[in-house]
Amino acid sequence: MTLLAFLGGIVLLVVGADLLVRGASRLSLSIGLSPLIVGLTVVSFGTSAPELAVSVKAAFAGTTEMAFGNVVGSNICNVLLILGLAALAAPLEIAPAVLRRDLPVLLGLSLLTALLASDGRLGAVDGLVLLAGGLAHAVLSFRQNGGGQTRRPPRRPSPTGATAGSWTGSRSWRASRSSSSAPTSSSARR
Repeated sequence: MTLLAFLGGIVLLVVGADLLVRGASRLSLSIGLSPLIVGLTVVSFGTSAPELAVSVKAAFAGTTEMAFGNVVGSNICNVLLILGLAALAAPLEIAPAVLRRDLPVLLGLSLLTALLASDGRLGAVDGLVLLAGGLAHAVLSFRQNGGGQTRRPPRRPSPTGATAGSWTGSRSWRASRSSSSAPTSSSARR
């Protein structure tokens, strides 16, 4: 019976997380948030919801080692296992903003967490410091990406009547533009 409850919980967790991430992502994109902002905030918060539930429940139940281990283990798994498997499946393009801003934040907050936990516990003040850091990162990411709005470049007509350089959803503008960047007779005349 315990094994069935465990397996059922895993299935519900996967389905619930999938529905949460899909719904939040569609909502965010429909109001004009950039895919980078959606990934850094909405999707990351959505996929962290199960860890939040497990860690808070474990903390209230007095099994604080499980709460801390869940977060640390999840982050190790995300960076090593999930990112590694995703890179094996297809090469991952990394936005310059992520390399310049978000990876240093990840490293810095990991070091901050280690420093805060160096006395063998994380208390309420430590929790507020970490929470403030997470909220500050979300707000700064949103602001530094133009308020989160997608920036669509101007469209230019092509000789076939289609609009070259148009926004193509999951493909970037640059990719769609490069496939149609060959000079045409009409553009050569201008």
